[in-house]
Amino acid sequence: MEASEIISIAKSTILTEAESITKLASYVDEGFAGAVKKIYSSLGRVVITGIGKSANIANKIVATLNSTGTPALFMHAADAIHGDLGMVQENDIVICISKSGNTPEIKVLVPLIKYRKNILIAMVSNTDSFLAREADFILRATVDKEACPNNLAPTNSTTAQLVMGDALAVCLLNLRGFSTQDFARIHPGGALGKKLYMRIDDLYKSNAAPQVSPDENIRNVILEISAKRLGATAVADEGQRLLGIVTDGDIRRMLEKNLHFDTLTARDIMTVNPKTCKPDQLAIKAFHIMEENNITQLAVLDDGVYKGMVHLHDILREGIV
Repeated sequence: MEASEIISIAKSTILTEAESITKLASYVDEGFAGAVKKIYSSLGRVVITGIGKSANIANKIVATLNSTGTPALFMHAADAIHGDLGMVQENDIVICISKSGNTPEIKVLVPLIKYRKNILIAMVSNTDSFLAREADFILRATVDKEACPNNLAPTNSTTAQLVMGDALAVCLLNLRGFSTQDFARIHPGGALGKKLYMRIDDLYKSNAAPQVSPDENIRNVILEISAKRLGATAVADEGQRLLGIVTDGDIRRMLEKNLHFDTLTARDIMTVNPKTCKPDQLAIKAFHIMEENNITQLAVLDDGVYKGMVHLHDILREGIV
Protein backbone atom coordinates (compact mmCIF):
# COMPACT_ATOMS: atom_id res chain seq x y z
CA MET A 1 0.00 0.00 0.00
CA GLU A 2 1.38 3.36 -1.03
CA ALA A 3 1.82 6.18 1.48
CA SER A 4 -0.74 8.27 -0.39
CA GLU A 5 -3.38 5.55 0.05
CA ILE A 6 -2.63 5.27 3.77
CA ILE A 7 -2.96 9.03 4.16
CA SER A 8 -6.24 8.97 2.26
CA ILE A 9 -7.70 6.23 4.48
CA ALA A 10 -6.64 8.05 7.64
CA LYS A 11 -8.16 11.33 6.49
CA SER A 12 -11.37 9.61 5.47
CA THR A 13 -11.64 7.97 8.89
CA ILE A 14 -11.18 11.29 10.68
CA LEU A 15 -13.69 13.10 8.48
CA THR A 16 -16.24 10.30 8.81
CA GLU A 17 -16.00 10.37 12.59
CA ALA A 18 -16.16 14.18 12.61
CA GLU A 19 -19.39 14.03 10.61
CA SER A 20 -20.89 11.56 13.09
CA ILE A 21 -19.96 13.81 16.00
CA THR A 22 -21.46 16.88 14.35
CA LYS A 23 -24.81 15.09 14.02
CA LEU A 24 -24.88 14.39 17.77
CA ALA A 25 -25.76 18.02 18.50
CA SER A 26 -29.16 17.53 16.89
CA TYR A 27 -29.88 14.58 19.20
CA VAL A 28 -29.47 16.57 22.42
CA ASP A 29 -33.05 17.14 23.55
CA GLU A 30 -35.32 17.39 26.59
CA GLY A 31 -34.56 13.77 27.40
CA PHE A 32 -30.87 14.59 27.65
CA ALA A 33 -31.62 17.58 29.87
CA GLY A 34 -33.88 15.44 32.03
CA ALA A 35 -31.12 12.87 32.51
CA VAL A 36 -28.66 15.59 33.54
CA LYS A 37 -31.10 17.04 36.07
CA LYS A 38 -31.91 13.61 37.49
CA ILE A 39 -28.20 12.84 38.02
CA TYR A 40 -27.56 16.27 39.52
CA SER A 41 -30.36 15.90 42.06
CA SER A 42 -29.61 12.27 42.87
CA LEU A 43 -28.49 11.27 46.36
CA GLY A 44 -26.64 8.28 44.95
CA ARG A 45 -23.86 7.58 42.49
CA VAL A 46 -23.79 7.04 38.75
CA VAL A 47 -23.13 3.42 37.81
CA ILE A 48 -22.12 3.02 34.17
CA THR A 49 -22.24 -0.35 32.46
CA GLY A 50 -21.65 -1.81 29.03
CA ILE A 51 -20.22 -4.74 27.12
CA GLY A 52 -17.29 -4.96 24.71
CA LYS A 53 -15.95 -1.63 23.41
CA SER A 54 -18.85 0.18 25.06
CA ALA A 55 -17.47 -1.04 28.39
CA ASN A 56 -14.15 0.64 27.59
CA ILE A 57 -15.99 3.89 26.89
CA ALA A 58 -17.95 3.47 30.11
CA ASN A 59 -14.69 3.31 32.06
CA LYS A 60 -13.52 6.58 30.53
CA ILE A 61 -16.80 8.36 31.27
CA VAL A 62 -16.65 7.13 34.86
CA ALA A 63 -13.17 8.64 35.19
CA THR A 64 -14.35 11.95 33.73
CA LEU A 65 -17.36 12.16 36.04
CA ASN A 66 -15.31 11.34 39.13
CA SER A 67 -12.74 13.98 38.25
CA THR A 68 -15.40 16.65 37.78
CA GLY A 69 -17.43 16.19 40.94
CA THR A 70 -19.95 13.46 40.09
CA PRO A 71 -19.32 10.19 41.99
CA ALA A 72 -19.38 7.31 39.53
CA LEU A 73 -18.29 3.69 39.20
CA PHE A 74 -18.01 1.11 36.43
CA MET A 75 -19.89 -2.17 36.33
CA HIS A 76 -19.25 -4.61 33.48
CA ALA A 77 -22.54 -5.84 32.08
CA ALA A 78 -21.39 -9.47 31.94
CA ASP A 79 -20.13 -9.42 35.52
CA ALA A 80 -23.26 -7.62 36.71
CA ILE A 81 -25.44 -10.66 36.06
CA HIS A 82 -22.94 -12.83 37.97
CA GLY A 83 -22.89 -10.90 41.22
CA ASP A 84 -21.56 -7.40 40.54
CA LEU A 85 -25.10 -6.02 40.44
CA GLY A 86 -24.72 -5.91 44.21
CA MET A 87 -22.65 -2.75 43.88
CA VAL A 88 -25.76 -0.82 42.76
CA GLN A 89 -27.35 0.89 45.76
CA GLU A 90 -30.89 2.17 46.26
CA ASN A 91 -30.35 5.77 45.09
CA ASP A 92 -27.86 5.03 42.32
CA ILE A 93 -28.60 5.88 38.71
CA VAL A 94 -27.51 3.36 36.08
CA ILE A 95 -26.30 4.39 32.63
CA CYS A 96 -26.20 1.51 30.18
CA ILE A 97 -24.10 2.03 27.05
CA SER A 98 -24.80 -0.07 23.97
CA LYS A 99 -24.77 0.62 20.26
CA SER A 100 -27.47 -1.91 19.36
CA GLY A 101 -29.29 -1.96 22.68
CA ASN A 102 -30.16 -5.59 22.00
CA THR A 103 -27.17 -7.64 23.17
CA PRO A 104 -27.99 -10.72 25.30
CA GLU A 105 -26.24 -9.35 28.39
CA ILE A 106 -28.21 -6.10 28.17
CA LYS A 107 -31.50 -7.98 27.81
CA VAL A 108 -30.76 -9.91 30.99
CA LEU A 109 -29.42 -6.95 32.96
CA VAL A 110 -32.05 -4.30 32.20
CA PRO A 111 -35.03 -6.09 33.82
CA LEU A 112 -32.93 -6.63 36.97
CA ILE A 113 -32.18 -2.91 37.17
CA LYS A 114 -35.83 -2.05 36.61
CA TYR A 115 -36.90 -4.55 39.27
CA ARG A 116 -34.63 -2.80 41.77
CA LYS A 117 -36.36 0.50 40.82
CA ASN A 118 -33.13 2.30 39.90
CA ILE A 119 -33.36 5.04 37.29
CA LEU A 120 -32.06 3.67 33.97
CA ILE A 121 -30.45 5.92 31.37
CA ALA A 122 -29.67 4.41 27.96
CA MET A 123 -26.81 5.71 25.82
CA VAL A 124 -27.69 3.99 22.59
CA SER A 125 -27.47 4.31 18.82
CA ASN A 126 -30.56 2.24 18.04
CA THR A 127 -33.47 4.14 19.60
CA ASP A 128 -35.89 1.35 18.64
CA SER A 129 -33.99 -1.22 20.71
CA PHE A 130 -34.93 -3.16 23.83
CA LEU A 131 -32.67 -0.95 25.95
CA ALA A 132 -34.14 2.29 24.58
CA ARG A 133 -37.71 1.13 25.16
CA GLU A 134 -37.00 0.17 28.78
CA ALA A 135 -34.96 3.25 29.73
CA ASP A 136 -36.26 6.21 31.74
CA PHE A 137 -34.06 8.57 29.73
CA ILE A 138 -32.22 8.23 26.43
CA LEU A 139 -28.88 9.78 25.51
CA ARG A 140 -28.99 9.29 21.77
CA ALA A 141 -25.58 8.43 20.27
CA THR A 142 -26.81 7.41 16.84
CA VAL A 143 -24.34 6.89 13.99
CA ASP A 144 -25.19 6.00 10.38
CA LYS A 145 -22.18 3.72 9.94
CA GLU A 146 -18.77 2.84 11.29
CA ALA A 147 -15.53 4.15 9.82
CA CYS A 148 -14.48 0.51 9.45
CA PRO A 149 -14.86 -0.45 5.72
CA ASN A 150 -16.75 -3.57 6.81
CA ASN A 151 -19.03 -1.47 9.05
CA LEU A 152 -18.15 -3.80 11.91
CA ALA A 153 -15.36 -2.49 14.15
CA PRO A 154 -16.73 0.08 16.63
CA THR A 155 -15.23 3.39 15.53
CA ASN A 156 -17.79 6.10 14.87
CA SER A 157 -20.13 4.60 17.45
CA THR A 158 -17.60 4.53 20.31
CA THR A 159 -16.41 8.04 19.45
CA ALA A 160 -20.03 9.21 19.59
CA GLN A 161 -20.48 7.55 22.99
CA LEU A 162 -17.32 9.20 24.27
CA VAL A 163 -18.43 12.65 23.12
CA MET A 164 -21.92 12.21 24.55
CA GLY A 165 -20.33 11.24 27.86
CA ASP A 166 -18.20 14.38 27.78
CA ALA A 167 -21.31 16.47 27.09
CA LEU A 168 -23.00 14.88 30.10
CA ALA A 169 -19.99 15.50 32.35
CA VAL A 170 -19.57 19.13 31.28
CA CYS A 171 -23.25 19.86 31.87
CA LEU A 172 -22.99 18.42 35.38
CA LEU A 173 -19.74 20.29 35.99
CA ASN A 174 -21.47 23.57 35.16
CA LEU A 175 -24.52 22.75 37.28
CA ARG A 176 -22.26 22.08 40.26
CA GLY A 177 -20.28 25.26 39.73
CA PHE A 178 -17.15 23.10 39.71
CA SER A 179 -14.17 25.47 40.03
CA THR A 180 -10.41 25.31 39.54
CA GLN A 181 -10.11 24.99 43.33
CA ASP A 182 -12.35 21.91 43.16
CA PHE A 183 -10.09 20.50 40.45
CA ALA A 184 -7.07 21.08 42.66
CA ARG A 185 -8.61 19.11 45.53
CA ILE A 186 -9.40 16.15 43.27
CA HIS A 187 -6.21 16.28 41.15
CA PRO A 188 -3.41 16.82 43.70
CA GLY A 189 -0.88 14.81 41.72
CA GLY A 190 0.72 15.22 38.32
CA ALA A 191 1.05 18.28 36.12
CA LEU A 192 -2.63 19.22 36.39
CA GLY A 193 -2.55 19.26 40.17
CA LYS A 194 0.66 21.24 40.25
CA LYS A 195 -0.80 23.87 37.94
CA LEU A 196 -3.64 24.33 40.37
CA TYR A 197 -1.88 24.26 43.73
CA MET A 198 1.91 24.68 43.43
CA ARG A 199 2.99 28.13 44.51
CA ILE A 200 6.18 30.15 44.34
CA ASP A 201 6.73 29.44 48.02
CA ASP A 202 7.19 25.77 47.10
CA LEU A 203 9.98 26.60 44.66
CA TYR A 204 12.13 29.58 45.50
CA LYS A 205 13.27 28.49 48.98
CA SER A 206 15.47 25.76 47.53
CA ASN A 207 17.42 28.40 45.57
CA ALA A 208 20.12 30.72 46.79
CA ALA A 209 19.05 34.36 47.05
CA PRO A 210 21.51 36.35 44.92
CA GLN A 211 21.82 39.93 46.11
CA VAL A 212 24.18 42.88 45.81
CA SER A 213 24.04 46.47 47.00
CA PRO A 214 23.46 49.24 44.46
CA ASP A 215 27.06 50.46 44.87
CA GLU A 216 28.64 47.03 44.31
CA ASN A 217 31.32 46.99 41.61
CA ILE A 218 30.74 45.05 38.42
CA ARG A 219 33.29 42.36 39.23
CA ASN A 220 31.45 41.40 42.41
CA VAL A 221 28.10 41.56 40.60
CA ILE A 222 29.40 39.01 38.08
CA LEU A 223 30.76 36.80 40.86
CA GLU A 224 27.40 36.87 42.68
CA ILE A 225 25.51 35.88 39.53
CA SER A 226 27.97 33.06 38.85
CA ALA A 227 27.98 31.79 42.43
CA LYS A 228 24.18 31.61 42.82
CA ARG A 229 23.61 30.07 39.36
CA LEU A 230 20.28 31.73 38.61
CA GLY A 231 21.45 33.95 35.77
CA ALA A 232 20.72 37.14 37.70
CA THR A 233 21.07 38.94 40.99
CA ALA A 234 18.79 41.28 42.86
CA VAL A 235 19.95 44.78 43.73
CA ALA A 236 18.57 45.67 47.17
CA ASP A 237 19.14 48.26 49.86
CA GLU A 238 19.91 47.62 53.52
CA GLY A 239 16.22 47.18 54.27
CA GLN A 240 15.90 44.43 51.66
CA ARG A 241 13.85 46.72 49.40
CA LEU A 242 14.30 45.69 45.80
CA LEU A 243 15.84 48.44 43.67
CA GLY A 244 16.45 46.48 40.50
CA ILE A 245 17.88 43.33 38.97
CA VAL A 246 21.02 42.57 36.99
CA THR A 247 20.93 39.61 34.59
CA ASP A 248 23.48 37.84 32.43
CA GLY A 249 22.00 39.78 29.53
CA ASP A 250 22.63 43.09 31.29
CA ILE A 251 26.29 42.11 31.78
CA ARG A 252 26.72 41.20 28.12
CA ARG A 253 25.13 44.42 26.94
CA MET A 254 27.32 46.39 29.33
CA LEU A 255 30.46 44.71 27.94
CA GLU A 256 29.38 45.48 24.37
CA LYS A 257 28.97 49.19 25.16
CA ASN A 258 31.91 49.82 27.54
CA LEU A 259 35.61 49.19 27.06
CA HIS A 260 36.24 50.57 30.54
CA PHE A 261 33.78 49.47 33.21
CA ASP A 262 35.95 49.54 36.32
CA THR A 263 34.02 52.50 37.67
CA LEU A 264 30.54 51.11 36.97
CA THR A 265 28.31 49.76 39.76
CA ALA A 266 25.23 47.59 39.95
CA ARG A 267 23.09 50.72 40.02
CA ASP A 268 24.46 51.77 36.61
CA ILE A 269 23.39 48.66 34.71
CA MET A 270 20.45 47.25 36.69
CA THR A 271 16.94 47.00 35.30
CA VAL A 272 14.72 49.21 37.42
CA ASN A 273 11.20 48.00 38.30
CA PRO A 274 11.79 44.38 37.26
CA LYS A 275 9.01 41.80 37.04
CA THR A 276 8.35 40.21 40.41
CA CYS A 277 6.11 37.64 42.07
CA LYS A 278 4.80 36.85 45.55
CA PRO A 279 5.40 33.69 47.61
CA ASP A 280 1.70 32.76 47.57
CA GLN A 281 1.36 33.26 43.81
CA LEU A 282 0.66 30.19 41.67
CA ALA A 283 3.77 28.90 39.91
CA ILE A 284 1.88 28.64 36.62
CA LYS A 285 1.07 32.36 36.80
CA ALA A 286 4.76 33.13 37.31
CA PHE A 287 5.52 31.02 34.25
CA HIS A 288 3.09 33.08 32.17
CA ILE A 289 4.76 36.30 33.35
CA MET A 290 8.14 34.95 32.25
CA GLU A 291 6.74 33.75 28.95
CA GLU A 292 5.01 37.04 28.14
CA ASN A 293 8.10 39.11 28.98
CA ASN A 294 10.70 36.73 27.51
CA ILE A 295 12.60 36.44 30.81
CA THR A 296 13.82 33.45 32.80
CA GLN A 297 13.67 34.61 36.43
CA LEU A 298 11.53 36.60 38.83
CA ALA A 299 12.46 38.24 42.11
CA VAL A 300 10.23 37.09 44.97
CA LEU A 301 8.82 39.86 47.17
CA ASP A 302 6.90 39.36 50.39
CA ASP A 303 5.20 42.60 51.46
CA GLY A 304 7.78 44.46 49.41
CA VAL A 305 10.73 42.69 51.02
CA TYR A 306 13.13 40.77 48.75
CA LYS A 307 13.15 37.07 49.67
CA GLY A 308 14.83 35.31 46.80
CA MET A 309 14.46 34.36 43.17
CA VAL A 310 12.58 31.76 41.16
CA HIS A 311 13.91 30.55 37.82
CA LEU A 312 12.10 29.20 34.77
CA HIS A 313 13.95 25.91 35.25
CA ASP A 314 12.34 25.51 38.69
CA ILE A 315 8.92 25.47 37.07
CA LEU A 316 9.91 23.27 34.14
CA ARG A 317 11.55 20.77 36.50
CA GLU A 318 8.22 20.26 38.26
CA GLY A 319 6.54 19.38 34.96
CA ILE A 320 3.94 22.11 35.33
CA VAL A 321 4.25 23.00 31.63
